[in-house]
Amino acid sequence: MKHDYASYISDTAKDLKPSGIRRFFDLAAQMEGVISLGVGEPDFITPWGTREAAILSLEQGYTSYTANPGLFELRQEITNYLDSRFGVQYDPKNQIIVTIGASQAIDLAFRAILNQGDEVLIVEPAFVSYGPLVAIAGGTPVPVSTIAENGFKVTPEQLESAITNRTKAILLCSPNNPTGTTLNKAELSAIAKIVEKHDLIVVSDEIYAELLYEDEPYTSFSSVEGMYKRTILINGFSKGFAMTGWRLGFLAAPKELVEVMLKIFQYTTMCAPHMLQHGALEAMRNGYHEVEAMRASYRRRRNYVVQTLNQIGLDCHTPGGAFYVFPSIKSTGLTSEQFAEELLMQEKVAVVPGSVFGESGEGYVRCSYATSMQQLQEALKRMQRFIESRCPVIRTTP
Repeated sequence: MKHDYASYISDTAKDLKPSGIRRFFDLAAQMEGVISLGVGEPDFITPWGTREAAILSLEQGYTSYTANPGLFELRQEITNYLDSRFGVQYDPKNQIIVTIGASQAIDLAFRAILNQGDEVLIVEPAFVSYGPLVAIAGGTPVPVSTIAENGFKVTPEQLESAITNRTKAILLCSPNNPTGTTLNKAELSAIAKIVEKHDLIVVSDEIYAELLYEDEPYTSFSSVEGMYKRTILINGFSKGFAMTGWRLGFLAAPKELVEVMLKIFQYTTMCAPHMLQHGALEAMRNGYHEVEAMRASYRRRRNYVVQTLNQIGLDCHTPGGAFYVFPSIKSTGLTSEQFAEELLMQEKVAVVPGSVFGESGEGYVRCSYATSMQQLQEALKRMQRFIESRCPVIRTTP
């Protein structure tokens, strides 16, 4: 007799929706000949120097626990990196935690700051895990929608209108997943005034900070005047250093907040894997030239994909960072789900429906250009063929 487990499952877990991204990955995995523009990870293999350092560490027997917040040498290197790259100073002794990916760092942040019912403003379109992580921590996610006409940039007025007496935090992601939108110093400074006015905390997801393609230098939110004390900075090695499967991230924050997050980390994880931290240490010390080479390759691909999407009839803004484009498919008359499903079935190209990133993502799809130029060229040919066969009224430019 089958046991009924429904009464054992928490209401929070029961209400969580499965990842909309994963559904399309699973569909694509069952088909042959699919070109995936859906995967949110670099197509580069982790550079050899980083891999070699981890292998050597394992061969030398570094298989024990480290200190809870991570190897001190790695935390020290992280603080050097944040200072030299973004001009923010943190103490490696009590202001850094090396985590199991940036996702865990965000989870720790929400668990540390949220009480039941506290609201977190999430700028949408947004990565699919943000809202569920807020809910798991007992908070209430509050979407703040952006529009393509404004480059998917949130305005201070939008944030102000969404704030209530329950608002405790704002989650920002710049460069953004899925839109690639990047907020500059002036735009972040305007947001900072709202944060100061309403006494809020900002969880700043900066995992794509190394993948910036414009001439203006990257601005970390914690470097904005008055925001150091109000920011939990999230970053890691997955995207810029091509280390997604290593699951290594880090957070930096005022020590009073780090102390609380560290308590949660001690009970849930203990520490990040010892030998992998040695790999990350090598990446930070000697791998930056390879990051620059990868960034240059992504920039070329971005320019090609944006230009071609616009030529085939899908309006697409030029993203400032990350490795995604977010073209509009509204001209096809299809919903985001319909477009993604029909494109996959008819032309074997996998993209992610924009609707999985929030209501404001409806009418768009996310395409990752973290794949070879040859694959991108073929995928876009297939997309053009799909648009012309499904929507012949759309004029495409060769």
